[in-house]
Amino acid sequence: MIKAIDVTDDVNTAIKSFMGDNMEEKRTKAMKQVEDLYASKEGWEGLRLQTVSFYSGVKYSIYGYKRFDDIRLVCMPENSIGFYGGDPDNFTYPRYNLDFTFWRAYDESGNPLNTADNYLKFNPAGAEEGEAVFVVGNPGRTERYRTASQLAYDRDHRYNGTLEMLTNRINLMQEEYAEIKDVPEKQQEAQELLGRITNFANGQKAYRGILGGLRNPDLYGRKVAMENLIKEKSGNTESWDKIDEMYKELTPHAWAVNNLGPSPIKGNILSLMHELHGLESMIKAEAPADEITAKKDAIKEMASTAGTMKEKKLFTVLLSELSKAIPSDNMALSSLMGNKSISSYVDMIFNGSQILANDDLAKLFKKDKKLLKSDDPLLKAARTLVPRYQTAVEKYQLLSPQIKVLETDVVNKAFDVFGDALPPDATFTLRISDGIVKNYEYNGTVAPYKTTFFGLYDRHYSHGEKYPWNLPEKWLNPSMELLMSPVNIVSTNDIIGGNSGSPMINKNREAVGLIFDGNIESLPGNFIFDEESNRTVSVHAGGIHAALKYVYKADRLVKELEGK
Repeated sequence: MIKAIDVTDDVNTAIKSFMGDNMEEKRTKAMKQVEDLYASKEGWEGLRLQTVSFYSGVKYSIYGYKRFDDIRLVCMPENSIGFYGGDPDNFTYPRYNLDFTFWRAYDESGNPLNTADNYLKFNPAGAEEGEAVFVVGNPGRTERYRTASQLAYDRDHRYNGTLEMLTNRINLMQEEYAEIKDVPEKQQEAQELLGRITNFANGQKAYRGILGGLRNPDLYGRKVAMENLIKEKSGNTESWDKIDEMYKELTPHAWAVNNLGPSPIKGNILSLMHELHGLESMIKAEAPADEITAKKDAIKEMASTAGTMKEKKLFTVLLSELSKAIPSDNMALSSLMGNKSISSYVDMIFNGSQILANDDLAKLFKKDKKLLKSDDPLLKAARTLVPRYQTAVEKYQLLSPQIKVLETDVVNKAFDVFGDALPPDATFTLRISDGIVKNYEYNGTVAPYKTTFFGLYDRHYSHGEKYPWNLPEKWLNPSMELLMSPVNIVSTNDIIGGNSGSPMINKNREAVGLIFDGNIESLPGNFIFDEESNRTVSVHAGGIHAALKYVYKADRLVKELEGK
């Protein structure tokens, strides 16, 4: 980022020039108009411009970015070091993760970019306990201005359903991995599957942490107390009351929205249901013959791979999730299954549906009237579940714009009370977070403010030199200088997903660390920041310096970092 200024007055003036009642549309047009205005101003030419709203429209800023396309790799550690400990150690601390990469940017002429007047000096000494540090980066997304009723909805419906879905898919993938991990011709498939498991497990931990925070009476209680204070000082609770009522309307539809939307991770059977329902709707609406034929061809292709054991397991898990999510007074699933168990119903679908048998499907598709009258179990399921999903989506689409307006009013009232003493929600745009290097209590003991390479080697040998704690061969003969060097460090900076790769600097604007994670206690940071145990986890500058010097022997890079 090259430039950034406040353009609140410019945007508000532009908003007034647009007609209509839809504030979101007027705001979007106004922000674009401001970008067009600044594109021709001196000092802004050639920059990529972005106008950003803060506090739901209380403030606006415009950012000017310079893009460099010629970026070349200088140095990066092995993946087993950069992601040391793999998923088990992810979101944990004490940590021993050397997650850094050095790149070099080149200008339009192909020469290394000259940053002599504008750079962060590298300080191998890093930061000490109690020292003030600052994180400069692009935090992604937070939801700290959601109301108590919205957070209760998130807790009871949004996050718990997502967490169960991720957990169940991880279990299925782990079963599949166990079957193929030792098969020679399936090693590439096994490694790709292992990567997907790691990605899902990362999300699983994140949602588990957020959900744990929402279930924590102290953290949730702080949100309720803050909301009550803002209500009291504003003297008007209408927006909160209306949001409460709207979420009461949405709650009966939560199970359908969460579970019935087509998605690859939910399996092809559910996607087939949506396609079949779409086909029947096209036939009833007398759509053009070529469009109906194209839809049938797409269904045939999808159905040809949907009758596998893997898809059967996915469908069984989906029905299990539905049975837990559907309110007890809703008969959507029981009307389909009758007295059958989930496994018996799944067997009936996979053994008795013409849709999953290529020859029978071709016959079924020959006559549209026959299709519409068919009692095929998969068609019956599609006729029951897909309309229920569509009804839920329509309800959300109807209320979402109204909720957005009310949310804006809530944020405005919070701003009236606290001003910019409370930070705006993260927007993936550049900001500075201040904090101090500080340990914290955890698991009945105290986490040190830094870790050393001694701990890295302890984990290597304590875990029997097995993945994901095994070290590459070049790391197996460490010097005492390396062992004594710091690896990771924790601080109280408020970060969120998107901050990975952000530099940590000291009061002298020296780089003393590199952000790569938060601890497990930081995950509720999506909705609240708790300085007591929420910690940013960084690679210590000394750890980077030591690895380059004692392991990688990157002498030229070391000299450059030392300013020699």
